[in-house]
Amino acid sequence: MEELINIVVTDKEGVRLDKYLSEELEDYTRSFLQKQIEQNNITVNGENVTNKYKVKKNDTIVVQIPEPVEVDICAEPIPIDIVYEDQDIIIVNKTQDMVVHPAPGNYTGTLVNALLYHCKDNLSGINGEIRPGIVHRIDKDTSGLLMVAKNDKAHLKLSTLLKEHHITRKYHAIVYGTFKEMEGVVEAPIKRALQDRKKMAIVSNGRYAKTQYRVLESFKNFTYIELTLFTGRTHQIRVHMKHIGHPLLGDPLYGPQKTTFGLDKQMLHAKTLGFMHPSTEQYVEFNSDLPQYFAAVIDKLRKM
Repeated sequence: MEELINIVVTDKEGVRLDKYLSEELEDYTRSFLQKQIEQNNITVNGENVTNKYKVKKNDTIVVQIPEPVEVDICAEPIPIDIVYEDQDIIIVNKTQDMVVHPAPGNYTGTLVNALLYHCKDNLSGINGEIRPGIVHRIDKDTSGLLMVAKNDKAHLKLSTLLKEHHITRKYHAIVYGTFKEMEGVVEAPIKRALQDRKKMAIVSNGRYAKTQYRVLESFKNFTYIELTLFTGRTHQIRVHMKHIGHPLLGDPLYGPQKTTFGLDKQMLHAKTLGFMHPSTEQYVEFNSDLPQYFAAVIDKLRKM
């Protein structure tokens, strides 16, 4: 199904259209948006323009995102850790390194491929062929709990809970440094970084984001913490922790370049997931044990 996005320019006058849109629409790359402009899928004030068009205040931009091209996503017998399953939902304990859903150039070996094998045709179709059943996602290098919808009714209810911030999501992490306070809240808007499109950043006109942290255990130069998400922005925990001077241990994108304990992936685990069940309307909550590699790092820190 095609998607229409309407934007009215309020600032950034004089910026090229493709650059402006890549900053406003963080889910799409600049090259993708350039292609849409060239194919006349994007208009300004009802007119077709080029990528070089410079936006003006009060310009009305209409972005028409075409339907995704059908691709053949194959079911694969990949082992997955299913914490809970019924006729409506599946709770999966994702391993670090596993990609959640296929993307161009990478259509195999993902959680979706595994789910298609496990569930056959019993997955919600709301997010299309590439993301069937996927209500929310976690980064490839983050381990832990993920909920999947097996039918459209469950998917819509879970998506509404997520949008209205009525889902409990708690993460455990190890970060650099020690804290003066045992708990605190970070509220800082997040948007894709201008200089590096792989990164997100704290930007004044970004999307509202809120994270609560609580110290679980302090070590020399490091802290083991619990984080509660009130919003779900891309890389939210990683960006917020860097923002307050406590980047995640092992995070190659937002943390120190120097490798510690041989880690090249962030120490972040989605430990708790709770929500109102879409059919029973009773609150359910699931918890996941820390992966072995995570527990091993904590043991090393205790011995320092």
